[in-house]
Amino acid sequence: MDCIFCKIAAGEIPSKKAYEDEQVLAFYDIDPQAPVHILIIPKRHIASASEITSENSGIVAHIYEVVAKLAKDLKLEKGYRVVTNTGEDGGQTVGHMHFHLLAGRSLAWPPG
Repeated sequence: MDCIFCKIAAGEIPSKKAYEDEQVLAFYDIDPQAPVHILIIPKRHIASASEITSENSGIVAHIYEVVAKLAKDLKLEKGYRVVTNTGEDGGQTVGHMHFHLLAGRSLAWPPG
């Protein structure tokens, strides 16, 4: 498989890790859109949120547990945003489901 996030999860491509366990990896985005910009990915390849099923949906709950831990550890008490893009029109640029944790500045809505 030629998935960059699978390669990062496997340690084949280095990353600046923020968190790791047996199910997920969180690492700092190389092109941050906010002072804090962490990507959280399942280690098992799931192409997008469109592929969530009753068999694999537990990973999404676990990812949000990791988000809460990171937010507490990073003292993001003023707030943060969690985003996942799905499909080309949704802005997904890597075909591996991932969540962006953005914080450290006021985040406008709609994003831009």
